[in-house]
Amino acid sequence: MFAIVRTGGKQYRVETGQTIEVERLPYEVGQQIDLGDVLMVSAEDGLRCGAPIVEGARVRATVMAHNRGPKIDVFKYKNKKRYRHLSGHRQDLTRLLIDAIEA
Repeated sequence: MFAIVRTGGKQYRVETGQTIEVERLPYEVGQQIDLGDVLMVSAEDGLRCGAPIVEGARVRATVMAHNRGPKIDVFKYKNKKRYRHLSGHRQDLTRLLIDAIEA
């Protein structure tokens, strides 16, 4: 059984027991949360697709940790003008453990 959920503007395919990293969520470590935007659920009786979300379906997850992603270098450059600007970015992430998929 799997589900496709939307959080942080991105979609993730999740299964029970899986660990995923999503955009930073405002919850404490160890807290259980519900991911309410379930777009599709696969069950024993087949697929259930939402329009846009599946009614009554939710995914329960536990917040495992808050961390940061890898550094991405942003380099701006103007040809023949001696302009160079280097900056970086590290995205804040939240690690979730998927506990249950309820359809």
